[in-house]
Amino acid sequence: MLWKTADYSGWGRVHTAHGEIARPERASTLARIMEEAPAPAFGNRRSYGDSPLNDGGRAIDMTRMDKVLGFDPDTGVVEAEAGIRLGELMRLFAPRGWTPAVVPGTGFCTLGGAIANDVHGKNHHVAGSFGEHVISVALFANGKRLTVSPGHNKAQFRATMGGIGQTGVILSAKIQMKPCPGTAMRVTERRLNDWDEQIDALEASTASYAVSWIDAQARGARMGRGILEEAELSDMRLPSRAKPKSVPFNIGLFSNGLFARAFNEGYLRRIPEAGKTSDKPMEDFFFPLDKVHGVTKLYGKAGFHQFQCVVPTDKTDVLRDMMMKISRSGLASPLVVLKRMGPGRAGMLSFPMEGYTLAIDFPNRAKAKKLIAELEAMTAEAGGRLYLAKDSLASGEMIRGMYPEWSEWAQQAAKADPDGALVNDMVRRLELRSAT
Repeated sequence: MLWKTADYSGWGRVHTAHGEIARPERASTLARIMEEAPAPAFGNRRSYGDSPLNDGGRAIDMTRMDKVLGFDPDTGVVEAEAGIRLGELMRLFAPRGWTPAVVPGTGFCTLGGAIANDVHGKNHHVAGSFGEHVISVALFANGKRLTVSPGHNKAQFRATMGGIGQTGVILSAKIQMKPCPGTAMRVTERRLNDWDEQIDALEASTASYAVSWIDAQARGARMGRGILEEAELSDMRLPSRAKPKSVPFNIGLFSNGLFARAFNEGYLRRIPEAGKTSDKPMEDFFFPLDKVHGVTKLYGKAGFHQFQCVVPTDKTDVLRDMMMKISRSGLASPLVVLKRMGPGRAGMLSFPMEGYTLAIDFPNRAKAKKLIAELEAMTAEAGGRLYLAKDSLASGEMIRGMYPEWSEWAQQAAKADPDGALVNDMVRRLELRSAT
């Protein structure tokens, strides 16, 4: 039986869906689906909101289409099916001297998902977004299989990068990986005492990888304190040392302000005043939360929202005001990240712009929703953007105003999918295609 009914959700577990799901294992099966009953596709559903969902309709789970189709050990070009995980590409090829040029904070993100969201990582200021390292993509769109690339079907390629699956179901892709001398990272961590130190440190950093953790519970003179991580690829060969842990049931610790304050204090003090340099396996540096199975249960049964914005470099005062609101609210979880971004973006709906990006988790509560709405308005006023891979609450009018190429993207999506068979819950909620 090709289609099976199931309940499923996005990573934040706030939005849910019910419908029939197909799990093809071969390109021929996917081709038949797209000819007979085309539907939107999803991968491991690491997008936080409703972009992987099609409530009441059909959807295609691509995770069984996860084969490596080709690899050139001299150039580092790999071709793979859309369902392969980025962490698996790292595991397979780092020992052979190559690793994905850009990875997000989870290795469970699929290749197709990385393209559909044009993901970024801790090296965006150096390497740009994932889509800038994509050589070509094979799609099923409008009853046909076609290939798009920066030099062939260029407009559709740019609409596909970050295009949340609306220009066709991604079958496979060729990507350019980057050389790596080993399977480890040399990581330097140091404490930062307040918000100004955070911005100054990220601005001054010359590291290939840089990210700051922020104690969002700290107030007053300590507001914005945290830890800066800077890293470089190492020639050491280290297997992952982290032992997998599991959260067996919904416990809601990250939704508890007292726990968050205690956790943050301990996490900060694990780094000596003088700082710390260590060697870590690549997976442990890039994907620390992947070692905790069921980590979303730490937010409780109601789930959580992640707010992630980027604002231009001259608007750090807006981010400071956001952090003041967040710290006063006491609603923030321990997972708060600040990064410096460069200008690199590959698609019409790609999130990055040169500036600073702030990402923060909130429990799914009425007070948190109100706070997030205020933060979204501040982002829009500053000329910034919200990240579609994380969004679960924004209005369509706000999102369309943040992406100046939205109308051109919508035209490409309509051309590739004139019957709207690939429309998902996010596209409906935000009216990204119906508002043209």
